[in-house]
Amino acid sequence: MQLPTVLLIGTPAWAEDVQQALRDRYQVHQLSQPGTYMNTLIETRTALVMVDGTLEDWARWTTIPKTSSATRRIPIVLISDNAEQRATATLKGADLVVTTSELRQEILRLVQDYARILSSQLIEQLDCECQEVLPERAQEGVRRFNAGEYYKQHDLFEAEWVETTGPVRDLYRAVLQVGVAYYQIERGNYRGALKMLQRSVQWLVVLPEICQGIDVAQLREDSFRVRAELERLGEDRFNEFDHSLIRGVRLVSSDTAT
Repeated sequence: MQLPTVLLIGTPAWAEDVQQALRDRYQVHQLSQPGTYMNTLIETRTALVMVDGTLEDWARWTTIPKTSSATRRIPIVLISDNAEQRATATLKGADLVVTTSELRQEILRLVQDYARILSSQLIEQLDCECQEVLPERAQEGVRRFNAGEYYKQHDLFEAEWVETTGPVRDLYRAVLQVGVAYYQIERGNYRGALKMLQRSVQWLVVLPEICQGIDVAQLREDSFRVRAELERLGEDRFNEFDHSLIRGVRLVSSDTAT
């Protein structure tokens, strides 16, 4: 059985650490020329991309996979110690940003959490389930979310997630976790909010743009923007967070283009 592929962009100092940590669990490839980027992503069935933040054209590497439906679901992690870069990376295609130190401490956990390969059959099933009507309990969850009742939305979406066996359950988990993150922001819990927003990424990236009438693309963009602002401010300036960045879940027709 072919091992899943983790693609390293550039020739970073931490590449050897990744190679050692993932040995016998993942194939690790390195790439430095963008000309073969898309083909490599597709042909190796890449499960995760790690981009070296010291590259001058790092944003090109984080953005390109998001331009095609064939590669949009592949999580992109930027490894950077630059605070300004970390604050803008999620708005330039990166799904997650970690420091070099954070990477070295938890390489295997990071990859196991985010390197999710969906089979073509599972993707087809997910896309099919996303065409269905949002369950009544989840609809109530959206109403509670949009009313700022994040604790109640958690209970509703969690119940829906528990009783759902198909891959669309990731939708309920994604919304739930974004709502919990917003709840933590309102409570003044910086670390809790950031942790939940980071955790929600692994579910948001595999979902179609619209799923059961929920505008996933908008939720992803909104939550990534909130996370970028938290990264920019840091815990010391958390009190400066602009709460107007917190937006509700948008409902649209399942056949609406985004």
